[in-house]
Amino acid sequence: MDWGTELWDQFEVLERHTQWGLDLLDRYVKFVKERTEVEQAYAKQLRSLVKKYMPKRPGKDDPESKFSQQQSFVQTLQEVNDFAGQRELVAESLSVHVCLELAKYSQEMKQERKMHFQEGRRAQQQLESGFKQLENSKRKFERDCREAEKAAQTAERLDQDINATKADVEKAKQQAHLRSHMAEESKNEYAAQLQRFNRDQAHFYFSQMPQIFNKLQDMDERRATHLGAGYRLLSEAELQVVPIIAKCLEGMKVAADAVDAKNDSQVLIELHKSGFARPGDVEFEDFSQPMNRVPSDSSLGTPSDGRPELRGPGRSRAKRWPFGKKNKTVVTEDFSHLPPEQQRKRLQQQLEERNRELQKEIDQREALKKMKDVYEKTPQMGDPASLEPRITETLNNIERLKLEVQKYETWLAEAESRVLSNRGDTLGRHTRPPDPPASAPPDSSSNSNNGSQDNKESSEEPPSEEGQEAPIYTEFDEDFEEEPASPIGHCVAIYHFEGSSEGTISMAEGEDLSLMEEDKGDGWTRVRRKQGGEGYVPTSYLRVTLN
Repeated sequence: MDWGTELWDQFEVLERHTQWGLDLLDRYVKFVKERTEVEQAYAKQLRSLVKKYMPKRPGKDDPESKFSQQQSFVQTLQEVNDFAGQRELVAESLSVHVCLELAKYSQEMKQERKMHFQEGRRAQQQLESGFKQLENSKRKFERDCREAEKAAQTAERLDQDINATKADVEKAKQQAHLRSHMAEESKNEYAAQLQRFNRDQAHFYFSQMPQIFNKLQDMDERRATHLGAGYRLLSEAELQVVPIIAKCLEGMKVAADAVDAKNDSQVLIELHKSGFARPGDVEFEDFSQPMNRVPSDSSLGTPSDGRPELRGPGRSRAKRWPFGKKNKTVVTEDFSHLPPEQQRKRLQQQLEERNRELQKEIDQREALKKMKDVYEKTPQMGDPASLEPRITETLNNIERLKLEVQKYETWLAEAESRVLSNRGDTLGRHTRPPDPPASAPPDSSSNSNNGSQDNKESSEEPPSEEGQEAPIYTEFDEDFEEEPASPIGHCVAIYHFEGSSEGTISMAEGEDLSLMEEDKGDGWTRVRRKQGGEGYVPTSYLRVTLN
């Protein structure tokens, strides 16, 4: 069934329907455009929100980044940022494949519809013009017939009138004959016009307009098909990003599951454990003893300078943490401004960095020497003398780094001795009975002796301002043995590596390793093998997964 057959007389209905279809197409395009703006605004707000809450400092410089809670939060923010990117992809897909294409198609449909209806109106005008000509010939034929009949009646009346002359009768008969001839011609013209109009009308209703209506039907069906495809694109744009959005949501779930409260507590201990010994018991100061008197003193026992003098050893009281106010410290190269445990860790980090730099310089020097040997054997490849400045530079760097390594090793040994000394002091205190003794706390002469051995350390440490008692910043392990660092992830060796230099370890292709320390930008990562052994391997040889 088609419009040309069933709707042959519904020209205005088809005109309204096709216009409604194009209006619906334009409404959908407008809807998708506004939907695109909503998606873009949503993505923009999400990105702004992520930027607002993303930590400003780099991860390596932010102590909070070591906590799993902070790492999970940052990972969640990154997943939300990726989610925002997917919303932008949806907006872009809708804008390109729906708004632009359907808007362009709508313009094409409007032009095609206009052409079809113009053709139909021309056909209607031609048919109406033919009908008017038919009506005119019909009226002319009718008029001529009446005139011929009237002329015939006049001629017959004069012919029967005895008073009429022969000339008048003859004239009336001629007039009647003329009118009859004119009526016959009008009849023929009317018949020809009628035949032509019927032919044009049949062509109009059975051929011309059905073709136009069928073209309009085909146009409207194509428009509906494109509109349906546009409806489908609205869902397909979402379905394309659903897998990635699911990964974003799964990443958020993984980030939530990665929060490790126990590990965060251990991280806090590692970050802020001072290594100081816990303070001993506070000495009893007996104010009930009588003041020292001499014959020259007044009755109140006041010395000549006017200040009362008390007996007993407690004449000076050291400030004790957490009640004492901390003084502003000056940052020193040996980190002596830090508590012993933190000083030891920072010195260990600096020593490891210097050793890595030293190894890089040694490797570079070896490479330059090999290159120089090649140039000497094959002069056309290069001038050996051109490598001398770089070799000299690496030698200077090696000597400088060796001195720095020795310096940090010395400082580290001193810091470790202080930590062990404080642990030994604490061990002695922990082995005492639980009831507090009445006597004074153990003599802290060992701490003062240790301070005298290192003038620089005693002069720059904040505890030196608190007398002979070393303040405490946090508790430390009861087993008095430093626990091994916990892995921060795991990794798989992509290639075989033969750790021949100092500080590196060997690994086999496909071997599973524990990640102990991330790459700090030098191309090396510290790992631990399952069968034991810890060292550095090239980062590019690993596939790393953080906890």
